[in-house]
Amino acid sequence: MRMRTMTAAVYLSASLALGCGSNGPGPVDVRELTEVEQSLVQASNRFGFKLLHEVIAESDGGNVFISPLSVSIALGMTFNGTGGSTEQGMRAALEYGDLSLEEIDQGYRSLIELLVGLDPEVQMEIANSIWYRLGFDVLQTFIDAMLEFFDALVTAVDFTDPGTVNAINAWVEEKTHGKIDTILDRTSADTVMVLINAIYFKGTWTYQFDPEDSSDGTFHTGAGGDKSVKMMHLHGDLRYQRCEDFQAVDLAYGNGLYSMSIFLPADGKTVDDLVAQLDDETWTEWMAGFEEQELELAMPRFELEYDKTLNEVLIALGMEDAFTPYVADFSGIKPDHDMWISLVKHKTYVKVNEEGTEAAAVTAVVIEDGAVGDVMIVDRPFLFVIHDAHSRAMLFMGKIVDPPSE
Repeated sequence: MRMRTMTAAVYLSASLALGCGSNGPGPVDVRELTEVEQSLVQASNRFGFKLLHEVIAESDGGNVFISPLSVSIALGMTFNGTGGSTEQGMRAALEYGDLSLEEIDQGYRSLIELLVGLDPEVQMEIANSIWYRLGFDVLQTFIDAMLEFFDALVTAVDFTDPGTVNAINAWVEEKTHGKIDTILDRTSADTVMVLINAIYFKGTWTYQFDPEDSSDGTFHTGAGGDKSVKMMHLHGDLRYQRCEDFQAVDLAYGNGLYSMSIFLPADGKTVDDLVAQLDDETWTEWMAGFEEQELELAMPRFELEYDKTLNEVLIALGMEDAFTPYVADFSGIKPDHDMWISLVKHKTYVKVNEEGTEAAAVTAVVIEDGAVGDVMIVDRPFLFVIHDAHSRAMLFMGKIVDPPSE
């Protein structure tokens, strides 16, 4: 499985639209995006905004950290197997519009090819894998698409073997450089396929914070309390803007094709107020508003792990059919076979300090069926009855809590 360097789509449109002119570290030569590539990036961004809205709406008001790109790619792979209303629901949720499946797949592939080695000063890796049930007759056209367009590792496994989950999690740990070590706790005989995307990012600030300038500070939490944190300090000419709703700074990594934009709500505003405004048009306006000016910046360093089951979020975005047994249409994986998504699990990690940012994300889509029947493993206390099948007289009854050996 090859590792590829790739920028997040949510940053891509802004980076390439703004370029790296006088306000950045220096011009970088990159080819223009094709019309299909631009459409795919815009679709990924629109999906990302909707996803963030729904995740925050479902949250308890605490920290949230997601990778729209990771979720989009994992579901993009899954989209190849859909048909009927399932295909229509996922197309709408993922904002694909009128793009054909061929254009979607080619778009992913050409974007990856475009972005390999985009910035040698930033490490951005993306990996995909498909794990399917041993003996399950997956359409060769589906496997070919996974190999050709997503560069995926495709493996047949026994989902009843605990070693399979260990192997999946080991793959996840490797591809995220140990930042995420598990994505699934279990699989079962009903599991047909697991589709996984993993992303790893490590970028050094173009203008680094001096650790000697870091000092203790106070952070006022969303719950109304105060928390002691270590604040990093940076003074210089930075990309900055201030408006009625927020202050914002855009901090570049490496050669400037990657950046972190930080939006601080104005007094009387909240982060949720800003999120509620987020859409394609607003994002474009915000990105165009940055200008280089002298700034004294203080911000906390932090490290965060986050995980979220996305089933209800994606159902709210229009993917209900994909999660509904005996309604979902995944005939593009195997015709005339009932399958549905039982789980979309998303995990992320981020660490921000004086040197830069390290982040990772994993999205797993688990597809199940009911074709093999239930599985019963008598591995805990049980009741048993010996009875007469004709008169139904119960001859013996008992329970076993600790089976004695023979």
